[in-house]
Amino acid sequence: MCGIIGIVGTEPVASALYDGLTVLQHRGQDAAGMAVMDGTRIRVHKGRGLVRDVFDEDDIRLLRGRIGIGHCRYPTAGSEGSEEAQPFYVNSPYGIALGHNGNLVNTEALRREVFEQDRRHVNTQSDSEVLLNVLAHELDRHDSLSPDAVFDAVADVHRRCRGGYAIVSVVLGLGLLAFRDPNGIRPLVLGRRESAAGVEYAVASESVALDLTGFTRLRDLQPGEAVIVTPQGELHARRCSDKAEHAPCIFEYVYFARPDSMIENVSVHKARMRMGVKLGEKILRLRPDHDIDTVIPIPDSARDSALEVASVLGVKYREGFTKNRYVGRTFIMPGQSERVKSVRRKLNPIPLEFRNRVVLLVDDSIVRGTTSRQIVQMARDAGARKVYLASAAPAIRHPNVYGIDMPAAEELIAHDRSEGEVQAALGCDWLIYQDLVDLEWAVAEGNDALTGFDSSCFTGHYVTGLEPGYFERLSHERGEEGRRKRRAG
Repeated sequence: MCGIIGIVGTEPVASALYDGLTVLQHRGQDAAGMAVMDGTRIRVHKGRGLVRDVFDEDDIRLLRGRIGIGHCRYPTAGSEGSEEAQPFYVNSPYGIALGHNGNLVNTEALRREVFEQDRRHVNTQSDSEVLLNVLAHELDRHDSLSPDAVFDAVADVHRRCRGGYAIVSVVLGLGLLAFRDPNGIRPLVLGRRESAAGVEYAVASESVALDLTGFTRLRDLQPGEAVIVTPQGELHARRCSDKAEHAPCIFEYVYFARPDSMIENVSVHKARMRMGVKLGEKILRLRPDHDIDTVIPIPDSARDSALEVASVLGVKYREGFTKNRYVGRTFIMPGQSERVKSVRRKLNPIPLEFRNRVVLLVDDSIVRGTTSRQIVQMARDAGARKVYLASAAPAIRHPNVYGIDMPAAEELIAHDRSEGEVQAALGCDWLIYQDLVDLEWAVAEGNDALTGFDSSCFTGHYVTGLEPGYFERLSHERGEEGRRKRRAG
């Protein structure tokens, strides 16, 4: 998962891109970068680390130009080195810089095509660089930068690329080009603002980046849709793919997106509240005479759900963990060893909220189980009589292949385990998972047009289809052993 933003303004955009990236930082902490178009030049600055560490005032000052894109990265498949920081750049044709959120599922086939047929070289293991070269080839093949020719080129990209992806790019001679995969798996939202000098446009992974930079959210890009914004501020839009199943990623609502964002016209905050209502109702069905004294969220993304669980159950809601704000999100740390070390650094229990109580811990989801196991033990060590654990999402039994770094299947704690076995492995006294039908209702209730989701990590159904041997390659790329080998060189 990554964060992307693109702006066409009436004045230099680097500062606004920086501000937008800071509120998208939760989507990736590995690397950050910008590409800004200034006349006939594209200036790129990127590096490893947080947005605040990659850019200083001098960097922002040198990134002159009214059209630009920004990217914050978190690694999925491939290496975690600085060479994979985005945006990527190619000089032919025209000069193109691109930032990508998502993951392609036919990368290896595309990599061969790009080399053998398109006569282009890909220098990294990143599927984003592959996608950039596919786009560059199709733009070159259409031999024009008219909006119709560019939209035709994007349509050809959609025909060649499979997976979940949202793209922002700057193209010399064109302006800003942004598009979304045909299934609409990865989010992309369009915003507009008026300035004294004219109309300005922005696209971003989440609406919160538009809010901070003063843009009014207009709408989400449609699945397969592309938008072009010229240097003159003219907006062109076209759906560039045949109709496909609309399947936005449900995990955006569970975990990734900020609660103050709107995705597919659904408030993430309200969706999480509805998840909590359904989870509380399930607990009451299963144990109407429950002995829960206190509901405690595992901060931060579980708070909205936990508040509603407590309300439905009629028990106290308490903040039981103090969070160290200077430690990154454990789920998106690149290695298991880092995640293990970070949990204790990140959370510390407040013993008064646990001592001699039956506590229900509420988390947004349970992936590897490493963090959950440690938190359950923290609660016991703090004096809890019993520790129950509830997940606002169903059991995650399958890898996510569309841009979320869920590990190889064998590293998922619920893979090939019953709920009772997972409960035993986590060391809690009772484990409760959300039902998938309730999770999907909680999101779809905010938008009647949503009739399906990418829920593949729960169901194992992948809307794009997968090539033979894909999971074996995924296990090699995302598994801990594969990561160790890459780090060793």
